[in-house]
Amino acid sequence: MTADPVGGVWSYALELCAALAQDDVRVTLATLGGEPSPAQLDEVARLPNVELFCSAYRLEWMPQPWDDLQRAGKWLLSLQKALRPDLIHLNHLVHAELPWDAPVLTVAHSCVLSWWAAVRRTPIPAEWLEYRICVTRSLQAARCVVAPTRAILAQLESLYGPFRARAVIHNSREARRYIAPPTKERLILSAGRIWDAAKNVEALLAIAPQVRAPIVVAGATRNPCDSTDVRIDESLRAAVRLEGHLSPERLSEWYARAAIYTLPARYEPFGLTALEAALSGCALVLGDIPTLHEVWGDAACYVSPDDHAGLRDALNALLIDDAARTEWAERAMARARRFSPARFARRYLSLYHALGARRRHVAAARPAATAATY
Repeated sequence: MTADPVGGVWSYALELCAALAQDDVRVTLATLGGEPSPAQLDEVARLPNVELFCSAYRLEWMPQPWDDLQRAGKWLLSLQKALRPDLIHLNHLVHAELPWDAPVLTVAHSCVLSWWAAVRRTPIPAEWLEYRICVTRSLQAARCVVAPTRAILAQLESLYGPFRARAVIHNSREARRYIAPPTKERLILSAGRIWDAAKNVEALLAIAPQVRAPIVVAGATRNPCDSTDVRIDESLRAAVRLEGHLSPERLSEWYARAAIYTLPARYEPFGLTALEAALSGCALVLGDIPTLHEVWGDAACYVSPDDHAGLRDALNALLIDDAARTEWAERAMARARRFSPARFARRYLSLYHALGARRRHVAAARPAATAATY
């Protein structure tokens, strides 16, 4: 199973590995995109069914990745030769076309072209043509392409399809990791890669002085593509607190404290942080986009990513109405509990078997299978 330590793919991969351990599935986790942090290495060390191999090869969405992608492909094939896995589970959008000796699943967590359409809303520059060709070749070669929502899968197939087979499997988080205390602080939390314009942190910065509670934003501020850092104006220091990248344990403490979690995203294929916040008893105020509607239904408040006044009013309304805030938090919690790790692993395991993985163990794999939604 491939993964990277840059964003939500890391959390997804470790959640799946932990859930698969209940069925005695062994996973070789091969990372690209940069070296895992010491905290991330500790996370892997706690999983007895996982063997870790690390590399710093660039991912397909990083600047000028092509030589690195070739080297990464050779490295992955060398791992396959040594380990002889039953299944290859790719959590990035390339390399499915390599001469693998086992079935290949690709889980498509996001992509540059769909990101660009949602965030930049302009024609994508010609410099991304090679990316499009490379990703199309890989996704069409995969035995199955999996996505975390129907909405993002439809976008991906329109951009890169047709696919040989497709499936939707919603992501998961273990509820026992999160604490939902009976009382909450008058505090608003948001989390994610702050440098990523898809998260729409600028909307929170724009309204922060008009919101009746402090806003805490957790997540990496440095863009790994160009090493630029997100900084905020000194005038906002009293209203907004940037926490930077936090360990899962530290972030869970903020979830437990916050009364409201907001993610006014322009683009979010699933939204693991919203799931974590809901399991921690937060009311949700989210971007009004199809993927988040699909995941949360009537268990969240939605605001257009461009409607700063609407975001301000939604947050302030929940801050002053304890009963409404409690009701929204309870609805979000009930919805979040549907995304259980046991169900998550069961769906993936059934797909692994459907693709021909033997039942003795699965040493490397990523989502996929029939055109079903789980």
